[in-house]
Amino acid sequence: MQVRKEHFSVRHDEGKSVWLGPGLGVVFKISGEDTGGSFSLVEHPIKPGTIVPPHTHTREDETSFVIEGEMGARIGDKILTATPGTYVFKPRNVPHTFWNAGTKTTRIIEIISPPGFAKYFEEMAELVPAGGPPDFNKVDKLARQYGLSFHMDWLPELTAKYKLKLLGNE
Repeated sequence: MQVRKEHFSVRHDEGKSVWLGPGLGVVFKISGEDTGGSFSLVEHPIKPGTIVPPHTHTREDETSFVIEGEMGARIGDKILTATPGTYVFKPRNVPHTFWNAGTKTTRIIEIISPPGFAKYFEEMAELVPAGGPPDFNKVDKLARQYGLSFHMDWLPELTAKYKLKLLGNE
């Protein structure tokens, strides 16, 4: 295991960023290479009313930490709201989704272990046309390469109940 030898820090305004449609950003903070393959860490700014497609990871666990705003989430059959300072664990093989449950931008830190899934965000960003939703057939094909499957049957209930729009749709 090769770990970066020097200590380093990443400021809140540093890191490469991409958008996965108009509602969700990804700011890369700490890579799997930086941690010797232990985990990666990204920041997600989420615009109000945006929901991430419900999905299941087969290879990674994710832990979200809310920095600002409110994050709604469904993990399996449990629905919750998380405020700043709250940690939310989303284990592999359990369907989940999350959304901005407030009226201003929500920011969360996402710890991904093992770290390989962070590369999915870079590849997905290439599938997102400027100002429009991604082609979900292409996204689904990419997702399968990363052991990710979608559960779009959750969307009608969640979008209606919480007045949400799917990632990438204005």
